[in-house]
Amino acid sequence: MTQLGLFADPQDGPAGLRYTNDFIPAAAGQDLIGRIAALPLQRFQFGAFEGNRRVASFGFRYDYSLQRLIEAEPIPAWLVPAARQVEAWAGLADGAVAQVLCTEYDVGVGIGWHRDKPHFDKILGVSLGSPCKFRFRRRRADKWDRYTLEALPRSLYMMDGEARSQWEHSIPPVEARRYSITFRTMKPAAQKI
Repeated sequence: MTQLGLFADPQDGPAGLRYTNDFIPAAAGQDLIGRIAALPLQRFQFGAFEGNRRVASFGFRYDYSLQRLIEAEPIPAWLVPAARQVEAWAGLADGAVAQVLCTEYDVGVGIGWHRDKPHFDKILGVSLGSPCKFRFRRRRADKWDRYTLEALPRSLYMMDGEARSQWEHSIPPVEARRYSITFRTMKPAAQKI
């Protein structure tokens, strides 16, 4: 099992990035894939643009036209056990996860360089289906520090600290269909929408 500590050496990855393989059993992973595939997934909307990945948000979602968080459908009961398992692994209180994003990446689909919205605090994600290269970069003077994590199916990652605030992340186009479930905690001020 590969796990990065909260204060990892920069050679080992961004400080605040944690990762573990085989977070959930294979049967549970297949069940989650089936449930995500059955959702009314919509192409990701950001302003006037539309992404190729398909998503469903629960708890909250960021509305790019309004430029703010808005309430979304409640987190479904079938996702609550996974949220509690993620919270326990991360040392968070039950119910700390306030937002969940289910995403489907079809063959050839990725996501460009970004940081999650500042309303969110800790970002945790379960990777399902195919593996992916989870890339990180941060600007340092006239060059980029870079790190790539091979996120295996059924693995879990957490971005906190520098990994969350100073590094951008992206996923290049995947070679086979991939699903992810992103669990986000909220910054205290963001919960007052």
